[in-house]
Amino acid sequence: MDSQLSLIEQSFNNRYSSWVRDALDDLPDNFTITDPSISGHPIVFASRGFLKMSGYSREEVIGRNGRFFQGPRTNRRSVMEIREAIRQERAIEVNLLNYRKDGAPFWLLFRMSPVFGKEDGRVTNFVAVQVPIVSKKHRRNNGVSFSEDSEPSGLREIVFGSCRREVCSDSLLDLDRVLALDSDSRGLEIQDSCEASDLEKQRAATAINNVLSVLVNYSESTGRSVCGKRCNLPGMINISSSLHISLGRIKQSFVLTDPHLPDMPIVYASDAFLKMTGYDRHEVLGLNCSFLNGVDTDTATLNQIEESIRTERACTVRILNYRKDNSSFWNFLHISPVRNASGKIAYFVSVQIDEGSKNQDRHGLSPEMRQRSAVGAIKVAVRSLSMSAGASKS
Repeated sequence: MDSQLSLIEQSFNNRYSSWVRDALDDLPDNFTITDPSISGHPIVFASRGFLKMSGYSREEVIGRNGRFFQGPRTNRRSVMEIREAIRQERAIEVNLLNYRKDGAPFWLLFRMSPVFGKEDGRVTNFVAVQVPIVSKKHRRNNGVSFSEDSEPSGLREIVFGSCRREVCSDSLLDLDRVLALDSDSRGLEIQDSCEASDLEKQRAATAINNVLSVLVNYSESTGRSVCGKRCNLPGMINISSSLHISLGRIKQSFVLTDPHLPDMPIVYASDAFLKMTGYDRHEVLGLNCSFLNGVDTDTATLNQIEESIRTERACTVRILNYRKDNSSFWNFLHISPVRNASGKIAYFVSVQIDEGSKNQDRHGLSPEMRQRSAVGAIKVAVRSLSMSAGASKS
């Protein structure tokens, strides 16, 4: 968990200036920011408003996936819609039932939007704004109405109190399962829907714009600017968030390179690769793998690698490489083409094992088996994505 938190800190610090957290904390909105490039797509920032609304501390939230706040009555269809939006790297707005730390459910308007890097057009983060929904029944409040523009002092209790009592039934849950939950339902009545008002939708849109404005402003000083819309560069092929998530589950050290781009650059680097070599992610993306070579790297081995790539064949070599701190290590390297669902080569994968630690595997697998396992998982992820993309177009 400590290494995960370190990656989160590194991710945020590399992209934005050191003042970004203070600026985000000054915003009154309830929101979280996630990073799809890190394994598990964790939350990397949570606003004060969100923490107060959910009842969790920042330490309890950072590093967790957003599903942490869902519960037994959360509509699974809505969750699938959010996952699909992440896969397609697009914005989405849904009514969602979440749970606070004390177990109390409450309805909110969930609005999520991707954040894109200007230099490569990839999704760097997702911003998710959560606006508590006030039910129409409690707006009338037994004949005593109040303007949606006003926020009386009892609004927060109205928000949580009303929505605790108005939990929509999840159409994907069977009746027996719903009845089994009654003992912990805290007296909730089941209702067909809990819809957000136009004002709540406007508040969510405004909050998204506020957060994006801060991120854009505080990314400029680092030279790694972001924007709310993808800026596609000529010849650039993006790694989708869904592929990032799938690849992030593979714990082996590896990189993906794109043979269709000039100089065959790295388009994905695993966390284990970054740890082994000492580089940050932004320092390796877009580079050819040759930056790992040094004065004593064998030329004949490099020629063997080039020939395997030219002939589109796999190869395994032992090569002397260098870390960021210039220390050398013997790299037991396996390179293999990765084909999409149509059989065309989409990437080349390079799986690295430091020979100084290649026998240290808790599952007892040989280095060769570890490499084959990683390559197999990567090929499945790429083919599955290309198949689903093809199906969505048909």
